[in-house]
Amino acid sequence: GNMYEFSITAALGILGVFLLVSLRRDVHWLGLFIVIPALLTLGLAVTVLYTEAAQLVPALKSSWLIIHVSAAIICSGAFTLAAATAGLALVQSRAERRGKSGLARVPSAEKLRTLTYRVLAFAFPLWTFAVVAGAIWAENAWGRYWGWDPKETWAFITWVIYAAYLHARSTVGWRGDRASWVAIAGWAAFIINYFGVNIFINSLHSYSGV
Repeated sequence: GNMYEFSITAALGILGVFLLVSLRRDVHWLGLFIVIPALLTLGLAVTVLYTEAAQLVPALKSSWLIIHVSAAIICSGAFTLAAATAGLALVQSRAERRGKSGLARVPSAEKLRTLTYRVLAFAFPLWTFAVVAGAIWAENAWGRYWGWDPKETWAFITWVIYAAYLHARSTVGWRGDRASWVAIAGWAAFIINYFGVNIFINSLHSYSGV
């Protein structure tokens, strides 16, 4: 119902996606880079974003709250994990170009890029569903599917960036640092939508409570 509640659940989403990935492959080396953003999210939630529990505003009293927000929370975890692997790929790639070993126990840049791609290939359809579900909910709550509200606009920008990433990887053959930078740009757009729009921009989605 507000940014505090979303943030503590998003931290769960980040750790949940990491644990799910760890069931299929050994990613213990990634733990530090996942725990840090989760702890930062929790820290912000209990200090800056904390608000007392209250009744939902009328627009949020819908079954679409569970569907739309749950999809967004899972995507927040996947996007964060992909940003971590993309950032590590840049570090490893720079070390490899210099003939160094890079970060100890961390896979090669190419393996990190492949992991980034697989995570985003999973998250992108779910984010698409979240955007579509949000549009259907908007029609029920406000009488229109799309109104270029700042939250909707940044959700669309995030979608476009990740679509460009997947398209470039699949057709253009971007398999180097450029693809990693695009993945990080998508996560940055998501963070702007997550914090910036809710806190600093007046919109129909301003439910931050702070």
